[in-house]
Amino acid sequence: MAFYEGKLGLQVLQTGPSADIIGGSRVYASGGGPALNVYQSATAGKTDATLATWYVDDIDQIVDELASSGVEFVRYEQFECDARGISPRAGGGRIAWFRDPDGNTFAIEADI
Repeated sequence: MAFYEGKLGLQVLQTGPSADIIGGSRVYASGGGPALNVYQSATAGKTDATLATWYVDDIDQIVDELASSGVEFVRYEQFECDARGISPRAGGGRIAWFRDPDGNTFAIEADI
């Protein structure tokens, strides 16, 4: 949970049990309300799919803030990306992917 709270800076709204871990589940605030539920799972990190995407107004600012807190952005060979790992998005806009310590993939997207 240190990744979500420390590196991503998400605020915990609620905790609960997860499998055998008391308080192992967290609901995090994002965008003014509950947005992300993180919990213990035997399948964590076992999919290449993007599990959640945050849509932002200023992707450059968000990527810079996350990178300064230690978040590393994924660079896929099949996509062009700038020095920070931001790629043009199909249909316009830009996107940047990152992974949590378990290997789950997330994205930040912007229309500009």
